[in-house]
Amino acid sequence: MMEFEVESGGMKLRIRKASAAFPMPPAMPPAAAPAPHVQPHVPAAVPPGLEAPPSDEESVELAVVKSPIVGTFYRSPEPGSASFVEIGQLVKKDQVLCIIEAMKLMNEITSEYEGEIVSAYVENGKPVQYGERLFAIRTA
Repeated sequence: MMEFEVESGGMKLRIRKASAAFPMPPAMPPAAAPAPHVQPHVPAAVPPGLEAPPSDEESVELAVVKSPIVGTFYRSPEPGSASFVEIGQLVKKDQVLCIIEAMKLMNEITSEYEGEIVSAYVENGKPVQYGERLFAIRTA
């Protein structure tokens, strides 16, 4: 038998390990985990002004513009003015698509692609995370 004892500040701790002469009781087999509850997929309603990208059945080459920073997404330069881009609009490389406000700074997000805007994923004035999808562009 192995034994370890420590005494400190009026407290005594003793740990003993039984030898092989006293076999440990067999371990209980692990209980089966319950099956995870799966909810059926219900498609969410698409807010006005936002559209889902075309289905995979269409062989379309889409480029996705993602947020390079965390902040608040704005489709237009100021409230009440026209959006930088609309769905169906053709855009050129380096054209401003939106603004993301981060720490009171307005950051223009430009297109890296030429093509047609086919989807806008974020509503105006909503927060966005780094890497979140903003637009889908059908490249030319």
